[in-house]
Amino acid sequence: MARRSKYSPEFRERAVRLARESDRSIAEVARDLGIYYETLRVWVRQAEADDGTRSDRLSTAEREELVALAERTAT
Repeated sequence: MARRSKYSPEFRERAVRLARESDRSIAEVARDLGIYYETLRVWVRQAEADDGTRSDRLSTAEREELVALAERTAT
């Protein structure tokens, strides 16, 4: 079972937007927000997969579809 995030979806969206629109590094943006830089980097990578600018990882919708398929075949 997945662990519940301590960050709200709104916070995550705002952090990703700041990181993508800023001229600063992900580490600098993360430090200003008080979060670990690797956390923000993962969020940015997932946002890129979700909007189609990154093809080396599954989008959130594709990941959810795989989970649902696995659950159907397991029963």
